[in-house]
Amino acid sequence: MCGLTSIFAYRDGAPPVDREELLRIRDAMINRGPDGSGLWVSNDLRIGLAHRRLAILDLSAAGAQPMSTPDGAVHIVFNGEIYNFRELRRDLEAKGYQFRSDSDTEVLLYLYQAHGRELVHKLRGMYAFAIYDARKQGMFLARDPFGIKPLYYADDGSTLRVASQVKALLKGGHIDTSIEPAGHVGFYLWGHVPEPYTLYKGIRALPAGSSL
Repeated sequence: MCGLTSIFAYRDGAPPVDREELLRIRDAMINRGPDGSGLWVSNDLRIGLAHRRLAILDLSAAGAQPMSTPDGAVHIVFNGEIYNFRELRRDLEAKGYQFRSDSDTEVLLYLYQAHGRELVHKLRGMYAFAIYDARKQGMFLARDPFGIKPLYYADDGSTLRVASQVKALLKGGHIDTSIEPAGHVGFYLWGHVPEPYTLYKGIRALPAGSSL
């Protein structure tokens, strides 16, 4: 279990990424990742990624996140486990990709480079991740088909905020916290909040098996 977050100022005129906001969101998830933390913000302050790490596969610093390709074109934060990552790694190595770690995170990174958004069709596992593609200046989010790993987002029309927990997004301080009636009604009817709703109008869950 790890905690991921991202802030992407995608619209012209959007406020630059605030490192302190990113850190507040990240460190609200310390219980998800007590083994380490990471932060990356682009030079133009349009995109920031942060991560709380629970080290499982590669315990070394080589497995730390956010993780980037050597050319700095693709960046990722990831929570979960890819069960078939060794098989996928062998296929990528046969295509000439060279690995610096023993982590499944790096496999996801190069799998995206090789297959783009179609990478999700090759994965077996439980996962939620955010990938920033500097070439396309775009963000790609995905969640496993069974929804084992959570992923929440808030989009105010100019900035996209993403995190593994609702309470973490709230810690950032820039979320519409108006009550979402569908979330509250669902909770009282069924004892849980039905996706994609949350208790707040400003936050949505990425549904299981979905990408964005």
